[in-house]
Amino acid sequence: MSSKGSVVLAYSGGLDTSCILVWLKEQGYDVIAYLVRERPRCLLVSVCLPASAQVASLSAHCYSFKPGFSSLKPGDGGVSAEAPGALYASWPLSLPTSSSGFLFPQVFIEDVSREFVEEFIWPAIQSSALYEDRYLLGTSLARPCIARKQVEIAQREGAKYVSHGATGKGNDQVRFELTCYSLAPQIKVIAPWRMPEFYNRFKGRNDLMEYAKQHGIPIPVTPKNPWSMDENLMHISYEAGILENPKNQAPPGLYTKTQDPAKAPNTPDILEIEFRKGVPVKVTNVKDGTTHQTSLELFMYLNEVAGKHGVGRIDIVENRFIGMKSRGIYETPAGTILYHAHLDIEAFTMDREVRKIKQGLGLKFAELVYTGFWHSPECEFVRHCIAKSQERVEGKVQVSVLKGQVYILGRESPLSLYNEELVSMNVQGDYEPIDATGFININSLRLKEYHRLQSKVTAK
Repeated sequence: MSSKGSVVLAYSGGLDTSCILVWLKEQGYDVIAYLVRERPRCLLVSVCLPASAQVASLSAHCYSFKPGFSSLKPGDGGVSAEAPGALYASWPLSLPTSSSGFLFPQVFIEDVSREFVEEFIWPAIQSSALYEDRYLLGTSLARPCIARKQVEIAQREGAKYVSHGATGKGNDQVRFELTCYSLAPQIKVIAPWRMPEFYNRFKGRNDLMEYAKQHGIPIPVTPKNPWSMDENLMHISYEAGILENPKNQAPPGLYTKTQDPAKAPNTPDILEIEFRKGVPVKVTNVKDGTTHQTSLELFMYLNEVAGKHGVGRIDIVENRFIGMKSRGIYETPAGTILYHAHLDIEAFTMDREVRKIKQGLGLKFAELVYTGFWHSPECEFVRHCIAKSQERVEGKVQVSVLKGQVYILGRESPLSLYNEELVSMNVQGDYEPIDATGFININSLRLKEYHRLQSKVTAK
């Protein structure tokens, strides 16, 4: 079969994209599959699978992050920036010990964890972004980061197509494609779950599992745990399968990022989190004095502490952009700590009326991120406005992390608008209590008039 051209597949290593990778090859495409991991050693891996490659060899070599593989570091023999088949790496990477029967014409490896934290997570923390009051947007933030790199690879490799494994009922298809079309208007998207020749062949996850079995594709999903997972540095989500019934409780073994709060330590971790311009710049463990200052380092540390104490679990039903409700279970450990700490230092340092406007912008930001409009002019405008609001959000917050909860213990800031003398019940300061009488009279005027009119209406 002659090649139809190159397609860059956003490859997660899960059931759907593992099967789609092979299916695209069967359709005659040269598949450039890439794996983005926005987590510790968060590597982007691109493997070019020509249409002529043997599918049978895929199972042994497409999963580079499994135990038992050898470690390959930059500078090792055969690692070259110019040679065909080169490996580009900035971290130690696990690769198969044997490459018999499978060719790697191109492998691109990039660490995207820092840019994910600084360019996507930090704006969300600054905005106090919550979708429908509870969801911290872990998956929503990752999609534009993944799709941006997908487009970069497609342009670099001359690929006309990009592909993803998002279902035709979900939000991710919108998020991926709006990013791709924003950054590369001429790109063509192959969305298998919206193609009759694909979804008529694979009517559900059982069909996919059977297909994977036939082709020797190792997958993390089994009939015993048939739910979908999406993980990145910020969070992990669980949905579908047995979780589609909203009455079903999450199985005890489902959670992977956080300890069961009931089994978490009885002694809290006390942390001091320092913010500058609304962004965390330093985390100190008050008990042992250890500090973490780089963005990635401190975020990973907060994930560790929060996970140990069972912080960041939610089980919700949300409204998808596509128009239906869905049930999702999320773990967002570090994000939950930072949400509460940032909210506290912001209230301490920000003017009341500015904060009201900023809260509205935060709601809009959350909506735009959730619905896939990261690269829209309105989202860019909102991000700039929120960043402006954060210029004086500076200081330190102490928190206690214990058994699924984050407790604020205290805060301090050189830019605080809090005036201890002014608010004191023991010191009068510059405030004249008698002035409150006129303040109350003026504010009660419209209430008196409203209820005067209501009395007339009721009397009729």
